Amino acid sequence: MSCLEVVELRKSYGSARVVDGVSFTVEAGEIFGLLGPNGAGKTTTMSMIAGLLEADSGDVRFDGRTLKSMPRNARRFLGIAPQDLAIYPELSARENLEFFGKLYGLRGVALRQRCDEVLDQIGLNEHSERHSGHFSGGMKRRLNFGVALMHRPQLLILDEPTVGVDPQSRSHLLECVRQEASRGMAVIYASHYMEEVSALCSRVAIMDHGVRLAMGRLDELLGQMQQELALRVRGLSTTACEQLSGLIEANGSPNGDESRLVLHRSESHSSGDGLIRELRRVLDVLDAEKSELVSVETNQSNLERLFLELTGRRLRD
Repeated sequence: MSCLEVVELRKSYGSARVVDGVSFTVEAGEIFGLLGPNGAGKTTTMSMIAGLLEADSGDVRFDGRTLKSMPRNARRFLGIAPQDLAIYPELSARENLEFFGKLYGLRGVALRQRCDEVLDQIGLNEHSERHSGHFSGGMKRRLNFGVALMHRPQLLILDEPTVGVDPQSRSHLLECVRQEASRGMAVIYASHYMEEVSALCSRVAIMDHGVRLAMGRLDELLGQMQQELALRVRGLSTTACEQLSGLIEANGSPNGDESRLVLHRSESHSSGDGLIRELRRVLDVLDAEKSELVSVETNQSNLERLFLELTGRRLRD
């Protein structure tokens, strides 16, 4: 059974529909990437999953039980590390962990042992008694992550968990996420860092304007994209222009200017033979017409390219 089921969630503010029928599942032990530009509805979706915001319609189920039917003390299966730091700067790292641990019912020896475990996991043992307000950005993010782990949740929501951190803290946090998933924790990972999502997540959902645009295994989604091979050529003759007209992207007049010839093939095809044959044909034409090949470029399928193709390149504020 799925650890988490999100079913047709919808949320509006006034006449503006912020989330419009979003559905997905997250299995135990899975790191699920939730992507979208600013204003896409990610944070609203995660807030509804966490029970911090009531949905207009739809449902959130955990192991078959609806979130609405659960009393508040039964929602301890969930941990959340929000983008805005949820730590108290006037408290030490240990005091922060103790405070949140007590909120989840930990006491005495169990609380102290759990604090020690989490401090070790997030690499803050040596700084456990320092006020967290004096921590670096990376240390604060690690403590923010540790707070969400104190009660050993079964589902962990991470909203931009590595914003503003140094490379060492980022690497440490990513490894911590992998460790928790390997122990069976389900993780929703929302980030604008595409390389992190590519490295961590086996499945992703991409949202924009409150709608889920795509969802699936990362390799399957990338397999649906076209791979691009571009040749920059100088001095195309009239004959070459006529023979290659369907491939010429710009500056295709027969003069000394550079031209860009673009060849595509779908990654879903198991073989690149068609692309190779087309490349050979183009090279034969260029050679026969004495045109100069300046450069060859490839545009590989990756998550950032997929994201921009689905959501556009317009700036979001």
